Amino acid sequence: MPYRIEYSPEAEEHLRFLTARQRVTVLDTVDEQLMHQPTVETRNRKPMRPNPLAPRELRVGKLRVYYDAEEEPEPVVHIRAVGIKERNRVRIGKEVLEL
Repeated sequence: MPYRIEYSPEAEEHLRFLTARQRVTVLDTVDEQLMHQPTVETRNRKPMRPNPLAPRELRVGKLRVYYDAEEEPEPVVHIRAVGIKERNRVRIGKEVLEL
């Protein structure tokens, strides 16, 4: 059964800071990668160390999507944040975080 993808209001705001091309890339990749088996670790999907954003990360080139997934009561993927990786920092909206 496919997972439903939900973007938090914050993640929707983060998408506004991306170019149109980056937004399309993120939205297409999220649908492709997280619709089925979002908790399976792959080359681009990894669990993260404890942090304030989310327990999992999807890498899309320099872009990062931070999310969590739940099975019950229905399968849902919650997109918490979207940012751009710049060396050892991630720019999410107007903020720069070190994760």
